[in-house]
Formats: sequence, C-alpha cells, structure tokens
Amino acid sequence: MTTQVSSAQHAKTHVKVSSLAQTAAAIIFGAVVVFAVGFLPMDAAHNAAHDTRHAMAFPCH
Repeated sequence: MTTQVSSAQHAKTHVKVSSLAQTAAAIIFGAVVVFAVGFLPMDAAHNAAHDTRHAMAFPCH
C-alpha cells in the first residue's frame, strides 16, 4: 500500500516538473522570437518577428 501511494506522489511530482519545464521552454522560445529575432539585421526575419509582435499587441517601436 505504501508503494502505491509513493508511486502516485512520484507521478504527480513528475507531471508538475514536466509542466514547469514545458512552461519555461515556451517562455524562453517566446522571448527569443520577440527579442532576438526581432533585432536581426536580416529583413525577412525582422519583418516576421515585427509582424508577430504587432499581431500579439506587443509594443515594439
């Protein structure tokens, strides 16, 4: 019985850690798109990031 409870708690902890890792990855990816790609000198990448920022109502200029 103790093993089942421990296994259930381990599964909940694993889900929480996985969820936090996914959230952190999404935030980092979004920051890279908004800040790094938006300041690239390459016009196509810059314009795509610029349009994405405006589509999300994120101020840029």
